[in-house]
Amino acid sequence: MRKRVAVLMGGFSAEREVSLSSGEACAKALEAQGFDVTRLDVDRNVAAALAKLRPDVAFNALHGPYGEDGIIQGVLEMLQIPYTHSGVLASALAMHKPRAKDVLKAAGIPVPESLVTDRFTASKAHALPPPYVIKPLAEGSSYGVLIVKEDRRLPPQELTREDWRFGDQVMVERYVAGRELTCAVIGEKAHAVIEIKAADGGWYDYNAKYAKGGSIHVLPANLKENIYRFVQELTLRAHRALGCRGVSRADFRYDDRPAGTGELVILEVNTQPGMTETSLVPEIAAHAGLSFGELVRWMVEDASCCR
Repeated sequence: MRKRVAVLMGGFSAEREVSLSSGEACAKALEAQGFDVTRLDVDRNVAAALAKLRPDVAFNALHGPYGEDGIIQGVLEMLQIPYTHSGVLASALAMHKPRAKDVLKAAGIPVPESLVTDRFTASKAHALPPPYVIKPLAEGSSYGVLIVKEDRRLPPQELTREDWRFGDQVMVERYVAGRELTCAVIGEKAHAVIEIKAADGGWYDYNAKYAKGGSIHVLPANLKENIYRFVQELTLRAHRALGCRGVSRADFRYDDRPAGTGELVILEVNTQPGMTETSLVPEIAAHAGLSFGELVRWMVEDASCCR
């Protein structure tokens, strides 16, 4: 009998469209692998829909609030439906950037200095000496991220806009110049390191992440061997410190400019990495000899409760 898999996708966060793309790609790959797949566009009646459907496994392809912050994981635990990716606590911790940084710092993993303030205060005066970055506490895909450059006299007024929808509390983080690196854990192994460059020479924003040709991925990253191994080590340590399961991806900044600081810091751990055609984890898996179909099959086989 074929295993019945419900692919949870869409949802109602700012990352809905990304999730629909991830979910559709995973659903097609799972069907090709022989699974009986149901696509479930998640709304607030998801518990009733899952209780009626009773799949053998829930493949979580949701992104953002309600999908990767422990909430849907708690629903699945209550229904006792095995699911992919991380569990309730790890998901909630990793999604909340300041709390995640507290845990990572306690584990000896280098993080950039930051503070939490409200957006109105941050709009009146620089919370840190420029350059710095303002981030919502619990969003992904670079939604709501503002980079305040060194020559900017006034703090960003975008924070006071009436259509701001990323919460009143923000994290203000010291900007770390240099290279953007990422590395993924699949199971309990840290795989290849990628250097990411925005194709337009800017920063790795939403368009660079998801538009075709928006970014250039250097795989494997051209790093000194000791730095390459250190990124892998920190990725696995971060995965374990937060209690992640299945697949996670850690993002870093490495300042190896001629006049740079030489520092390597972790920015965040993503417990629900994108699974679209331009996504990083499928590319890292392919580099390890694992096709997209084999990757999603492994994720289904790894699914469980009490994660």
